Amino acid sequence: LQWYTQMFDSATIMDALVNTLLIAFVSALIATIIGTAASIAINSMKPLPRTIIMGITNIPMLNADIVTGISLMLLFIAVNYTMGFSSVLIAHITFNLPFVILSVAPRLGSMNTSAFEAAQDLGASKAYAFWKVIFPDIMPNILTGFLLSFTMSVDDFVITHFTKGVGIDTLSTMIYTEQKKGIRPEIYSLSTLMFVTIFVLLILYTLHKSHAEKIKSRASSRMEAASRWISL
Repeated sequence: LQWYTQMFDSATIMDALVNTLLIAFVSALIATIIGTAASIAINSMKPLPRTIIMGITNIPMLNADIVTGISLMLLFIAVNYTMGFSSVLIAHITFNLPFVILSVAPRLGSMNTSAFEAAQDLGASKAYAFWKVIFPDIMPNILTGFLLSFTMSVDDFVITHFTKGVGIDTLSTMIYTEQKKGIRPEIYSLSTLMFVTIFVLLILYTLHKSHAEKIKSRASSRMEAASRWISL
């Protein structure tokens, strides 16, 4: 356990870990909010503008990360913006947006709007009908976009490397720097803890999903039995 102890005692590693998780969580959260609002706006457009906007949304995903990273770096230099934590956060929000939009927009496009219109006919305002009818239906897609954004943000190196400036490091940039002089064993300890944490979370998620499916299956069986009795 020597290397684990030294890992927690290392201010450099802990700062990089906190920066990584903080940037990933905040950028994913902001990108999810903006991306969901953008998806709703795109869904209400006419076919031609919608196709153009969705095409533009796909560009950052088709570009290499180095193109996006250098483009954002040149933009920050052009507007004389001091690069640091905030510039990395803005960059991560920018490249996370397409993942959220492409997760939420298809679901909105395939939804049946009858329930939303019925809620309005019954006296609900548009905002109330959205939160009670539309939002619960697209919530799984919003969560998918958030988790995908969080994962991509934690994993990113190239864009962070070009936009981070001086005095801030994430795990990816710190490990890249460590490679030049040899990676310390503390980094392997950190990687082990991250792997175990993700593995446990995946197991818990799988068990929860399996339990939810069983409950849904039982409820469906009861509904079928009840419908048969009502028919009789």
